[in-house]
Amino acid sequence: MFRFLAPKSIRPPFARYSHGVEVPAGARLVLCSGQLGIGPDDSVPDDAGAQAELCFANIAAVLAEAGLGLADIVRINAFVADRAVMEPYMQVRDRLFSDPAPASTLMIVSGFSRPEFKIEIETIAAG
Repeated sequence: MFRFLAPKSIRPPFARYSHGVEVPAGARLVLCSGQLGIGPDDSVPDDAGAQAELCFANIAAVLAEAGLGLADIVRINAFVADRAVMEPYMQVRDRLFSDPAPASTLMIVSGFSRPEFKIEIETIAAG
């Protein structure tokens, strides 16, 4: 359904992501707002990997409302509060997404709306 773009004329990706993903004409798009590592009971784990798991679980719940799942994600924008958070985030991301992986951007930011948050993830899915 999707065409993953990897031009030979540019450097290969630094990690497991695609440079681009072409979505076919007529596909529905679902844009997920940034999701934080917070549970329905307002709990926030201290562990960055656990926060990443919750972010993606929250995204999966949003996508399920539209009849889609994580496999339908074509773009991930992730924000982490520190370089030390990159590895736990990437381990979770790489486990959840097979090759070819979605297009992805990872940014280090100075903080989030509450100091205990370490990761925020927003996505675009198509189906």
